[in-house]
Amino acid sequence: MMTREEALVLLKENINSPNLLKHMYACEAIMQALARYFAEDEVKWGLAGLLHDIDYQKTQDRKFAGHGSVGARMLEELGFPPDLTHAVEAHNSDTKVELESLFDRCLYATDPVSGLIVAGALILPAKKLAVIDADFLYKRFYEKGFAKGANREQIASCESFGFELRRFLALALEAMQGISAELGL
Repeated sequence: MMTREEALVLLKENINSPNLLKHMYACEAIMQALARYFAEDEVKWGLAGLLHDIDYQKTQDRKFAGHGSVGARMLEELGFPPDLTHAVEAHNSDTKVELESLFDRCLYATDPVSGLIVAGALILPAKKLAVIDADFLYKRFYEKGFAKGANREQIASCESFGFELRRFLALALEAMQGISAELGL
């Protein structure tokens, strides 16, 4: 499996949107935190978070048809393990690939939660992750007009791996606060 440095080169060859790159860095941090919690492979889980949207720009012209599947095939060809490529493919429910493992379920819930957290930071004058907490995010989670693109059902699927929503929000926020400089928040 490739190193993070090699993965960053690959990522930047395929993604040129600064905001999308930040989303992928955030997902990497959250997946690493989940791996630590579950005593799983932090490197592998981090790479899944970092590379899960590697095909985003390749599929956007087709209205994202195949998003997740195209990325999984790209990573498979590069020698990534089957459990990682499966998680990447399954993170987009449009692929109809079943969530089979803890790894799959964690990546699936992680993808939209990063957007919810960024939206929480951006609605405040400071525009910093340091000024929000899990309670703030929990309240916003139930506001229909807030962060409309963050799929609430997908985030709430954290319960499938034993996390109550507020606890998942806290873990994800803390992970993202740890890389706030990289995220510009």
